[in-house]
Amino acid sequence: MASDTPESLMALCTDLCLRNLDGTLGYLLDKETLRLHPDVFLPSEICDRLVNEYVELVNAACNFEPHESFFSLFSDPRSTRLTRIHLREDLVQDQDLEAIRKQDLVELYLTNCEKLSAKSLQTLRSFSHTLVSLSLFGCANIFYEEENPGGCEDECLVNPTCQVLVKDFTFEGFSRLRFLNLGRMIDGVPVESLLRPLSSLAALDLSGIQTSDAAFLTQWKDSLVSLVLYNMDLSDDHIRVIVQLHKLRHLDISRDRLSSYYKFKLTRKVLSLFVQKLGNLMSLDISGHMILENCSISKMDEEAGQTSVEPSKSSITPFRALKRPLQFLGLFETSLCRLTHIPAYKGRGDKNGEQVLNAIEAYTEPRPEITSRAINLHVATVPERCNQLLGALKLVITALKCHKYDKNIQVTGSAALFYLTNSEYRAEQSVRLRRQVIQVVLNGMESYQEVTVQRNCCLTLCNFSIPEELEFQYRRVNELLLGILSPSRQDESIQRIAVHLCNALVCQVDNDHKEAVGKMGFVVTMLKLIQKKLLDKICDQVMEFSWSALWNITDETPDNCEMFLNFNGMRLFLDCLKEFPEKQELHRNMLGLLGNVAEVKELRPQLMTSQFISVFSNLLESKADGIEVSYNACGVLSHIMFDGPEAWGVCEPRRAEVEERMWAAIQSWDINSRRNINYRSFEPILRLLPQGISPVSQHWATWALYNLVSVYPDKYCPLLIKEGGLPLLRDVIQMATARQETKEMARKVTEHCSTFKEENMDASR
Repeated sequence: MASDTPESLMALCTDLCLRNLDGTLGYLLDKETLRLHPDVFLPSEICDRLVNEYVELVNAACNFEPHESFFSLFSDPRSTRLTRIHLREDLVQDQDLEAIRKQDLVELYLTNCEKLSAKSLQTLRSFSHTLVSLSLFGCANIFYEEENPGGCEDECLVNPTCQVLVKDFTFEGFSRLRFLNLGRMIDGVPVESLLRPLSSLAALDLSGIQTSDAAFLTQWKDSLVSLVLYNMDLSDDHIRVIVQLHKLRHLDISRDRLSSYYKFKLTRKVLSLFVQKLGNLMSLDISGHMILENCSISKMDEEAGQTSVEPSKSSITPFRALKRPLQFLGLFETSLCRLTHIPAYKGRGDKNGEQVLNAIEAYTEPRPEITSRAINLHVATVPERCNQLLGALKLVITALKCHKYDKNIQVTGSAALFYLTNSEYRAEQSVRLRRQVIQVVLNGMESYQEVTVQRNCCLTLCNFSIPEELEFQYRRVNELLLGILSPSRQDESIQRIAVHLCNALVCQVDNDHKEAVGKMGFVVTMLKLIQKKLLDKICDQVMEFSWSALWNITDETPDNCEMFLNFNGMRLFLDCLKEFPEKQELHRNMLGLLGNVAEVKELRPQLMTSQFISVFSNLLESKADGIEVSYNACGVLSHIMFDGPEAWGVCEPRRAEVEERMWAAIQSWDINSRRNINYRSFEPILRLLPQGISPVSQHWATWALYNLVSVYPDKYCPLLIKEGGLPLLRDVIQMATARQETKEMARKVTEHCSTFKEENMDASR
């Protein structure tokens, strides 16, 4: 079972402070610049967490607004201490780093911060005396400065700032720097001269950087323990350099096999060199490489029996010379991952669910192009070949958060979420985890109008209990669904799912929620969908769900009922009735909605036309959907009758004639009919009881209560007792104007409820 441990106090306080910065930690100077309160002093543990959580909130929470001067809170190291911060995406600009330049940073990870320019290179020098770890991964513009030279007038008419590559920056003075990531740096940066001042590098990531001469790496042959050369075009010269780095414990020379043509092939000789020369190697990633067949033994020669990680049994021939199994071995999208005996405790590949999950875990942030394919493979393994579904779900959530704007990740990730949140696996998932799923699904819907993403996201939401599990994002999810249902969208499958979700969201929620959604355009959107279907002469699930959604959203919500009338709802009702005379469920939904409208006293005069009264009267005799259409038509007329003879503003049909037809309809219904209806409150029915102006309305209300407490006593007896229905029914029994059959029915209802109450009291003793 899932463990729903509450958030830590630290997490809750951090979130509260970040959402109320000028009311907790700081104040606004000149109504725009944040300043820390003078009596606040924060240690590094809290400051680091505030910054890192702020970045997460900006990237993952739609309802969180970033503050332009947030980083100015940490400008003074006497009151705040930053040591380890991870910043990402377009959130971070030059002025933000400048604001914290006085801090003694030990760890600074800048990931895909494309708004940083060469100004930030100069700011980095401020941290040179303390910085141990630095990542500039994906900061494509940080080596560019803006210039407006006189010689580029024509170009500057188009682009007023000409970008010039900075080539004179080096890491001179960064004496403590041990870990450096320059992955995905733009072409033209002189890597060798840039790095030359660093004397004791322990880890270096040059992913995506091309250099024909890697000899400069040998200056760290006695210190470098981790080297990543992902997607670097390798040659034999590169291999000769790599094998000189004898301290290496982690080597990654993997590549994206789809990125470009790549002539270098891993041979048995190359793999043997790694084993012989790199004796400390614990982790090796050669994913994506073309590997010659002579690297593996034949299937016939593989040792039978249980899969083994022992090098002596390795199916990869060169690795039989390993002194011990590797901790990690990356073989994703290579022929080797499908071999039986792989000498590693943890493998990345595409042979089974476990290998694929390891690949997703390793590549999520730095390699979205590979992650999307790995997630796609994982979807193919669910649920038959992967027994780590909870871990898989967390990894997919992380990938979707990291790459909110990557279409491939969003397509494959949203598909994976649909399978992983299936009700079959719900018991293993905590409330917090399922809320994270909802957040990333809504992020995907917000960021991508692409049909596949939208469909996957909508289908995933269908795996949740609605509205309960979506209530914490109620407004946002409704806005997104209404956007999907705009008339310009023609994809029928998405439209059908979105209308179903909208209907579920307004069912069983309080009236405040319904009114808010009505003001967002819910009623109008549904009416437009109905109008479009009418023009096309199609009555499908979209049409029926739209009427059902209107029925739900108008329940005890006068404003939405009025909106329905104001936007030509009655005309659409008549047209649908005429166009689709045999559609029973459609008729039920429409009459249910009109029952809600009729409950609003101020709106009933708009229903008092000869045409409408005639239609309602004729529907009394309908046998569609059991008694539902007849019952709902009678409900509409009961509320109209309740206003008395003086409110009957039409000559035809006559009030007495309609009343007679109502009596006949009620007497024809089976009191034990099972119902396709769901009452949250009896208040609209109960108000018809204490009156003598319309005995037939009183009789309809009593029949409704009798039917519901007889067929569904567990649900409706407590509701009737709670809402004070029994005293009203006892009054009916004593009322001179009430008909005898009404009194008899009222007596049976009170007896049912009294018996139910006694039985439940006995059971509780």
